[in-house]
Amino acid sequence: MADLVYHRLLTTLKKNIMAGEYPSLKLPDERSLSEQYEISRSSVKRALNILADQGVVFKKRGSGTFINPLYLKNRSVFHYNNGSNLGVTDSFQMNGRKPGIKLLDFQVIKPDKELRRDLFLNHDDFVYEIKRLRLFDDQPFMIETGYIPIKIMPELTREIVSGSIFNYLQAEKNQSVTKSYLTISAEPSTEEDQQELQLKPVEPVGVMAGIFFLDDGTPFEYSRMRLHYQYMKYNTFVTLGED
Repeated sequence: MADLVYHRLLTTLKKNIMAGEYPSLKLPDERSLSEQYEISRSSVKRALNILADQGVVFKKRGSGTFINPLYLKNRSVFHYNNGSNLGVTDSFQMNGRKPGIKLLDFQVIKPDKELRRDLFLNHDDFVYEIKRLRLFDDQPFMIETGYIPIKIMPELTREIVSGSIFNYLQAEKNQSVTKSYLTISAEPSTEEDQQELQLKPVEPVGVMAGIFFLDDGTPFEYSRMRLHYQYMKYNTFVTLGED
């Protein structure tokens, strides 16, 4: 329950920050947040520490907690929350535009050797292959191809995969995808990229690929994401050593 409390505050504060509800760029102090949301100071502190680790805010000793203006200026399409469900649908933000999904393909396949290795599958295991087009309003920005072992979610249907799979997992099976290992690169666009993402032949795509893990450490999905280059922005926060 304590984890859910600080997750909710973390989500609320991020939404408030993105909505411009703190024009001075200073957050309320821990006591005020604790009283406003009727939660413990420890939960408030935990949420603020995660925001600081992500570079969303910074703490100035003796003055309070401030929103990082560079985060607002250069915020990326992706906003994954540390320690919470990594559902991609909820992680997309783009100036208030609504994320959507168009299902392109949904089938069962036998995984190749590399995919069996990535998802720790046996030779006789099968996976769902799910190809979806991600949109902001009606504007396509990403082709996503995911592979999920049937033995983990045998009940998957076209209806389920046309929405947020991770949210379904959390709501119906009380499990969360909380970790991922992603690689990020860029490539020349393919004919499919150009058709689905409305790209010119000379325009590139951003590529994200990796494995998503359940909260118990089980590899849940291998996913390849091909993004329109205009949306390929990645922010990170670096802590420098004292050497």
